[in-house]
Order: sequence, then structure tokens, then C-alpha cells
Amino acid sequence: MAEGLFDKVYNPDVLSCLANLSNDEVFTPPEIVNAMLDMLPQELFKNPDTTFLDPACKTGVFLREIAKRLIKGLAPQFPDLQERIDHIFHKQLFGIAITELTSLLSRRGLYCSKYPNSEFSVSRFNDAEGNIRFKRINHTWKDGRCIFCGASQKEYERGEELETHAYEFIHTVNAEKIFDMKFDVIIGNPPYQLNVGSGGKGSGTAIPLYHLFVNQAKKLMPKYLVMIIPSRWFSGGRGLDSFRKSMLSDYRLAKIVDFADSKDCFPGVDIAGGVCYFLWNRDKTPNNHLCEIVNSYKGILSSEIRNPNEFSVFIRNNQAIDIVKKILSFREITLNNKVRPVSLYGLNTNIKLSEHGEVSVKYSGGIGYCKMSDIRAGKDTIDKYKVYISAASYDHAGQPDKDGKRRILSIVDILPPNTICTSTYIVIDVFDTFEEAENLVRYLKTQFVRFLLAQICISQHLSRDTFSFVPMQDFSKAWTDEELFTKYGLTDKEIDYINSIIKTME
Repeated sequence: MAEGLFDKVYNPDVLSCLANLSNDEVFTPPEIVNAMLDMLPQELFKNPDTTFLDPACKTGVFLREIAKRLIKGLAPQFPDLQERIDHIFHKQLFGIAITELTSLLSRRGLYCSKYPNSEFSVSRFNDAEGNIRFKRINHTWKDGRCIFCGASQKEYERGEELETHAYEFIHTVNAEKIFDMKFDVIIGNPPYQLNVGSGGKGSGTAIPLYHLFVNQAKKLMPKYLVMIIPSRWFSGGRGLDSFRKSMLSDYRLAKIVDFADSKDCFPGVDIAGGVCYFLWNRDKTPNNHLCEIVNSYKGILSSEIRNPNEFSVFIRNNQAIDIVKKILSFREITLNNKVRPVSLYGLNTNIKLSEHGEVSVKYSGGIGYCKMSDIRAGKDTIDKYKVYISAASYDHAGQPDKDGKRRILSIVDILPPNTICTSTYIVIDVFDTFEEAENLVRYLKTQFVRFLLAQICISQHLSRDTFSFVPMQDFSKAWTDEELFTKYGLTDKEIDYINSIIKTME
């Protein structure tokens, strides 16, 4: 029997498959899968015509947990268990695996056999794939990049022995033709990112992929879309500006469950900025832009119904939203209008500096020197006092510490006249006097300012946009938290909340 089976199917080397796993394949715990399924109308699992698609199968856990609910929900209509299982597995559950190994894992998880045409499968199919398919797809190159995902041709134009990571669901114009059918529910945990190198040379640069899966799923117009993805799209992320705008303005977004610490969702997995899962409802009323926002941190949940599109970024924390509104109601100029561009002077982090020169340069290793001719921009600020910060945030992966607190800013200091910096740092503002610069430094170190930064900074990196909620002040005087809390009319409860999540900074 076994001999006949392996005559029909391809039997890949599992160790080769393991070696080709990508670093973005985060397996979803069953309890999270069930929490996601709980957001759906449970009547779906009593309907023999409901169809489900996981476009990024890894272990098959989504399809398996759906199968459990269908097996229970369809019992009155299919009293015979085998008839019920056959109907569910053949007519209702479909998946697209992201690698050859995950296709085997998914079939094993759903059918109890890697090969659903074998005697060991709980439901027999005529082929070795069943309804969980894996097709090796090649990237489509143009000018050294894939037109679908942006992969580097130099890194991903490979032989048959290696995975291409050209995921089928997002490498086609007509995804509806993959199974040639429509789906009521699309659900899954898509790949998060892809290493694309730097201009096709070297490695280490990654681009997000998860938004491509979300956008492709929306094009198929299922009744419901449920996916778990990184939360970086809330306010940052490379190439995610249009995705963020479309998501926040989409009235069909019905619920977001947000984990500030990814380890609360994926034990042992550290994802910068946390993760979230969402429910998208195709038939939600067009004039209803309200969405249920659930914050989850260390098992503590808070929920609020609000419009996620109130600001250009998404304020993830329900308790913070009223404070931000109160401060912005003063309609003051915000500090992002003053923050200088990244790499103000055109000096990269890896620039070679001299031991002597015309201008002092602050870099990560200390102080070096360069010629005036090496400075490509920002020359009008060289003779000023410059307040600067590190472009990297203090917090690990932009997440709170074990006490739930963040510091946000790492280095905050002053560059004297005739001293500039590399792109390791960001120049916030420049002044003619040391006193004004010192007052800005004190302002930046207040819990008030860093609380506002925290609403936007949910990753390791700071930018000009991170300061979009921070109001400008008169820096001819110093500011304290107490003065700022009083100026903006914050209540004792709001002040206690700020103090509970932002560390003090000397």
C-alpha cells in the first residue's frame, strides 16, 4: 500500500524544506485562532454553504479550528459523521500554503495525513493536495525587482532546490482564479516581511508583505476578512502610508484587537510594535465609521467604540485618545514642523571621518571631523546650537518594559556651534542661544512630551512625523510636567495614566 502511495506523490526531503523556511513564518497559537473566529457570526459554522480560505497556510491551524466548529454546527444537517466530514473538507475548507513544507504540515493538521489521497486521511481525495494547494511561483522581474512584492532579483532568482518566497496569493492579478470560486470568509496569518537586500546588493533590508495579502483579500470581496498582522501599520512602516490611509478610512473595518507586546499573542516571539488582528465586514453600513478597538496588555483588556480615522495615524490606546484630543484642541503649531530632515548634513552613519578637520561631527563612536565641502546640506545651522536626539528609540522594539512603561527617547543633547552630526541622530531645532536649546532639551525629557511621542512611535525608529502631536512652546523659559499638565487642563486621572506608562527621565 505504501509503495503504491509514493508512486503517486512527490516525497520531498523534509530537512531541505526546513532549511528553506523564511524568518517571517510565525505560527499562530490555537487560542488566538479561536479568538479570531469568535469575532465572526457563529451562524456561519451552521451553514453547509459557507466557504473559508486561508491564503497563507503554515500549520493548517485556522482550517483545523474552523473544521471543529463546522463538525459541531452541521451535525443536525449531516447526522452521519463521515458524510459531514467529507462535505466540510471537500466543499467548505480551502488553503494556499506558503512553502512546500507548510503545505505538508497543513495537510497533516487538517486531514491527519500529509497526503489526503492515502488511506490515513480522514477524508479521501483523488489527489495528494486535497484543498490545500502549493504551487511554486516565480517572481516577475522588472528593473531588478519583482513587480508584485518588490523582491530583489539578485537574491531571489534561484534554483529549484530553494524556495522563491513568491507567494501565490499575491503574485497573480486574478487571485479569484486560484480556486475559481468565491469565499465567504478569508482568514489567516500572512508572511510579515521579505528581505530584499539594499538595491539588490547585500542583505539586511526588509519590506513588509502582510498588507499585500490584506489588499488582495479585499479584492476578492469576501463577506468577512480576518487577519493577524504586525501593528506597525498604525503609524509607520516602510511603504505602508497608502495602506494605513485605506485601512483607517475603510468603514468596513469592524474590530481591531491590538497587542502592544507581541509576546502576549505569540509566546517567545518579539515583533517590533506588537501585533493586531482585525475583522473586516463587507456588508457593514457605509455611514458607520465606528470600530471596536480592544487593547490587550498582559491579559488586561480595554474596549472602546470609536472612529479609527480621526488622525493621520491610528492612536492605538483607548485611554490616550481623549488626552491627545484635549492637547490638539489648542491648535498650536506642532514640533514636527521644526524637526529637521533625517541626515540633515548628508553624512551617513558609516561615513569615514578624520582626526582633524574644519567641522566637528558627532557620530555613534564619539567625535570626528570633516571638511566643509563634505557637508551637502544644512550649512545654515552649523554656527547654531542644535538640539538632537538618537534616531533609534530607547525602548526595545518600541515596546514597554516589564512594568508596562516606556522611555521613548534615548540620547537628548545639544551640539554647540561648529559641531554637526551624522544620520544616526535627528536635529530637532536650532537656536542662537544655549539657554533656548537647554529649555527644549528639558521639554523633550518631560513625561508630557514623551507620552505624545509614544502614541506614534510603535517601533524602534523615530522620525519627523513622530512629533506630530507635540505642541511648540516658548523656549525662552523652561517647562516642567506640572506646568504643562496645568496649561492643557489634564485631570488627576489623566496625569496618573501618563505617569503609569512613561518613565521619568533625568
